[in-house]
Amino acid sequence: MLTETFPSESDENRRPEVECPRCGNGVTVRDYQQNIVVCESCGLILKEDIKDRGPEWTAYSTEGYEEKSRAGPPSTETIHDKGLSTQIDYKNRDGKGNKLSPRRRMQMHRLRRWHRRARVTNATERNLAFALSEMNRMASQLGLKKNLQEIAAKTYQQAVKENLVRGRSIEGLASAILYAACRKAQIPRTLEEIAEVSLVDKREIGKSYRFIARELEIYLPPTDPASYVARFGSELKVSGEVQAEAKGIIRKAQEERLTVGKSPSGTAAAAIYIASLETGERRTQREIAEVADVTEVTVRNRYKELAEKLNEEIKI
Repeated sequence: MLTETFPSESDENRRPEVECPRCGNGVTVRDYQQNIVVCESCGLILKEDIKDRGPEWTAYSTEGYEEKSRAGPPSTETIHDKGLSTQIDYKNRDGKGNKLSPRRRMQMHRLRRWHRRARVTNATERNLAFALSEMNRMASQLGLKKNLQEIAAKTYQQAVKENLVRGRSIEGLASAILYAACRKAQIPRTLEEIAEVSLVDKREIGKSYRFIARELEIYLPPTDPASYVARFGSELKVSGEVQAEAKGIIRKAQEERLTVGKSPSGTAAAAIYIASLETGERRTQREIAEVADVTEVTVRNRYKELAEKLNEEIKI
């Protein structure tokens, strides 16, 4: 029966943690949905922000529980062997915490070297190991979340499986796929930002992105300029009113098809500049251009175009 395999929820959650100061009852209930510990008798909240000690997965049968039950961290696509291999520690201490002798340290050094070589057995795994480590490095510098790294890793593995990496720059493909993952997850990152943390230039990344998009049939809509407003506004330290006004300007420009063929970051920068003028929180074109990573000329040209075409709606 399932009750024999899985512990009862009431038995798992009820445990004598602390004595209730109101009624003196020692039986408490852990509520993992609200992350609190409450007194079973009077309902007084005794602890907040507790940690869920259970597994991150859910099983609905005995077979599912046995299949998902495991020890160690979960598998991940961001490592070429899915993180299922083991590591030899570098502390040079034995199981009791004592330091190893010089002879034993040399032996462990050789074991680590052979162990590291054994993890990568062929050219494909070497390619994956290098590319995924590069993507993890760039994602860390850009402050991207783990789920986006998983998307990028799966896309690169698909490219390797279809033999698209042969004869091409690993760094260029890794950077291009990371850029595609950002667009797919609707996380605004420009090619310039990717190029800053990459080992290749913007031109190589763009070329690799077009190749991967064509071969893997990745069709992504154009980046919405409004998605840059929050990040640019935060760096410029403008109020939410300015950001809302800038998004409104962008929406009007999109209705008039003024954003077609224009740089999304340049359009967002110009909209923020106009909004800052309207709300009295003035920011210079140079300040906005530095944050948006575009030239002052771009901000000025987009600003003049939006001000002229949307003259009825925008009063500067």
